[in-house]
Amino acid sequence: MKRFSIAIIALIALMGCNRQETPDTLKVKLAKLKEQSIKLNHEIKELESRIAQMDTLSNGNGYVKVLVETIEPAPFYHYFLASGKVELENEANISPETNGQVKQIHVAKGQSVRKGDVLISLNTSIIESSIEEVKIGLEMATSVYEKQKALWEQNIGTELQYLQAKNQKESLEQKFKTLNAQLDMSIIKAPFDGIVDDIYIKEGELASPGRTVAYMFNPDKLNIDADVSETILGKVHPGDKVRIEFPSYPDVSIEAPLFRVGNLVDSKTRTIKIEVHSKNPNKLIKPNQVATLYINDYFNQTALSVPSIILKKDSKGTFLFKVDSKDGKSVATKVYVVPGIAYNDRTVIEKGLNSGDKVITSGYNMVSNGVTIELAN
Repeated sequence: MKRFSIAIIALIALMGCNRQETPDTLKVKLAKLKEQSIKLNHEIKELESRIAQMDTLSNGNGYVKVLVETIEPAPFYHYFLASGKVELENEANISPETNGQVKQIHVAKGQSVRKGDVLISLNTSIIESSIEEVKIGLEMATSVYEKQKALWEQNIGTELQYLQAKNQKESLEQKFKTLNAQLDMSIIKAPFDGIVDDIYIKEGELASPGRTVAYMFNPDKLNIDADVSETILGKVHPGDKVRIEFPSYPDVSIEAPLFRVGNLVDSKTRTIKIEVHSKNPNKLIKPNQVATLYINDYFNQTALSVPSIILKKDSKGTFLFKVDSKDGKSVATKVYVVPGIAYNDRTVIEKGLNSGDKVITSGYNMVSNGVTIELAN
């Protein structure tokens, strides 16, 4: 009777458990099992890959095949990056020096001009009339002065008459110069050799000082400015090598010396301006383009460097494996080193390596100190 009661209780409990399972709970269980399956498959593939790698690097006698690099002194450069803006050494928004109506535009957009070529001339009829009037008066004043001077030298006439004639002549001469200067200001000329990129005024319109009438530039030379952290002070100097690249032209790269390091640190951004001057390759680069500057702040002519990926760390420090010889066999030796500056996936080794040492560059994850190895061809 007791056994029968226990069986009934177990059956009831089992039925109760089955009643608690719903489609949602079963979906949760299924999701967990799938997650475990994915994890197991990933671990299986990883183990298969490691086994295949070991089979590839093993020659069947238990030795691990490795690739090595012989360390020799070589130049090592380190660069830091800065984003710069392109300006042209010669570019100008041109405006007249005096008011006047545009009489004639002598150039077209896109036209090449030489320094001093006339770009735009203003209406100068009033000034020209004034010049003619003064010119006539000056001729008369000069004649009177010369006669009065001759008389004065013969002690004829008064000194006042002589001085008045001289003053009249000199006054008109000065006025004549002023009017000619105003006439010259009415002719807008090219300030340098270059290209007239745009013209902002039409014939008949009024030009005035401060109003831009044309924009011209010379594409031959570039000025590139960049703001860099004040931490570079003391690390870079005028003349240091700079490599310049342009996102718009991935195939264009320029090397130029650093022209100037600014003297003012911006109090808000803690940056300082640097400037590079360069020729414009094939006149491709345009004003206001973005440039990337690679600025050399470290150089060692005889650096010992290794691939950065082979450097490992443990509780004692940074180490790598190099190749030594023991009993006529090649063995891996764990060497602790002092790494220095790193750039382009290579790291300078300050201490721990000598010229001629062979470091393991492939298979380093499969060796340990003293393990016999075989050098792969």
